Order: sequence, then C-alpha cells, then structure tokens
Amino acid sequence: MNLKYKDLLGLRELSEEEIMLILDTAFVMKNVLVSGNKKTAHLQGKSVVTLFYENSTRTRLSFEMASKFMGASSANISTTGSSVNKGENLADTAMTIDAMATDIIVMRHPVSGAPHYISDKVGASVVNAGDGMNEHPTQALLDMMTIIENKKSLSGLKVAIVGDIYHSRVARSNIWGMAKLGADVYIAGPSTMIPVGIEMTGAKICSNVQEACEGADIIMALRLQTERQKSSLFPSIQEYSRFFGVDDKVLSLARNDVMVMHPGPCNHGVEMTTSVYESDASYINEQVTNGVAIRMAVLYLLNSRRNAL
Repeated sequence: MNLKYKDLLGLRELSEEEIMLILDTAFVMKNVLVSGNKKTAHLQGKSVVTLFYENSTRTRLSFEMASKFMGASSANISTTGSSVNKGENLADTAMTIDAMATDIIVMRHPVSGAPHYISDKVGASVVNAGDGMNEHPTQALLDMMTIIENKKSLSGLKVAIVGDIYHSRVARSNIWGMAKLGADVYIAGPSTMIPVGIEMTGAKICSNVQEACEGADIIMALRLQTERQKSSLFPSIQEYSRFFGVDDKVLSLARNDVMVMHPGPCNHGVEMTTSVYESDASYINEQVTNGVAIRMAVLYLLNSRRNAL
C-alpha cells in the first residue's frame, strides 16, 4: 500500500488506513533508531530540503536527522539567510528549490494553506511541517504513535486537549487524526480561544479543564501562543495558569494510568506545572523520540510512492 497523494499536507484528507500505514512504518523505523546503527539506505541518492519560515527546534531537527539516518542528501533553508529577505516570493522560492532536482520539500510557514499552495507548483513531494493555525500532521502522528505504543489502541480512549485551541495547528491535526482512529476528544480552554465551529470536527467542548480531564486516558496541554495574538485573549498569565493550566490537582482527576503530553516547547508554570511535566505520567520525551521515527516513516513512504509512479 502506498499513500494516495504525493504530499503530506494534513490529516484531514488522510484515510484511517493511510494513518495506520504511517504509524506501522514508524514502529519499524523506531527499531532502526534504537539499534546500534541508525544508518539505512532507504533514501540513498535522494534529496530533502527543509524550508522554514518560522522558528523550530524539534520539528526541523528531527526531519534533518530522519533524512540523514536514511541516507538522503539534506539541506536547510532559513528565511533569515535566503533570498526571501530580498523580496523573493514563496512560489519562486519553492520552484527554485524544485529546479535543483529536490525530491522532498519540508515546509513550515506562518500562513495557513502555504504548503497546499506550493504543492501544485512543484514536482517534489511537499510535507507540511506546520502551516499557520491550520495543521501540523507529523506532530499529531507522533502523538498518536506514542499513545498506541503505550495503550495499544486509540479506540475508546478519552483524550483531553486543553489550552490555546484557537491558535493550535497541533490540536486540529490531533482532532482529525484521533477521531479517525476511534478516540473521543474533549477540548477546554478560555472561551476566547475556542474556535467557532470546532465541534463540527467531532471534538466535544467542555466548560472547564476539570471536566475535560476527569477520567481522561490522555491529557495534552498546548503551548500558549502569544506570538499569534494581536490582542490579549485572557486577563493575565497568572489567571490563565490558575484556570487552564494542568497541575497535580487536575492530574488527580484523570485515570490512574493517564498519559501527559505536550507538543513543546512548554512554558513551565503556565500550561502545566514542572511537577506534572516531570511526573511518571509524562511521555513528553517519548514524543520527541517518536518524532524522528514518524518523520523517517513519512519520508520513506513519500519516496516509495514517487518510485512507484
């Protein structure tokens, strides 16, 4: 089985079967990661370019490591050191990269839909590494991988996603993906940070964090994205932390075997307390490890589809 499209732009358009194909492949790739020799030849002779218009540590580094582990030639373009600063537009930048016989372009952009825009203009496969407030598919995939690794399945699980839902592309991808795999997703946050119509995705809106986390199998706290706010959507950081942060009291409402997750980076004492972040329930470091395996799987499957054409 191959992926249906040449690009990975979001989980909204992926089928349950395609999501499971990526996850199953990622578990194979994780075996490579934990082995003594992380080198494979799956992408030997191929080229991967990361094109990031926003800051990133985990996503960009994990894509670069994934491509190198599989033998690809990789290059990174940051907008601060490229012709973007000379006024070059997105389409021209993408087509220039494509003209250099690039096989896969991994792009992060502050505008929703930017990866979709360039995907039709290039022959390379395009991977969405986060576009505006739309989606972040590989983050959601690594989240689901981490859950399945420990819970065996997402079917029937109660997943609480709390915090800045409005600005979170991670939340949107997780809602789409987890719902397709049978999870019940509950969301909570300030009313000013709950997107209009989000219930149409199947997510259940809770009146407070306690309601969302009560009996939860998974608690995922989201980073407060103040950089995307043109005006404050809450009175103060202290008040946000008090009413919408995950602390030991909130954690005690969940199931005994609850998994605590965060896409990172975490603002300690805001989205969650350090005691929760470092607790035995925390799987945040496992998420980072699985991020490399997921990105290896995505690159491998997109390349396999290209080879099959």
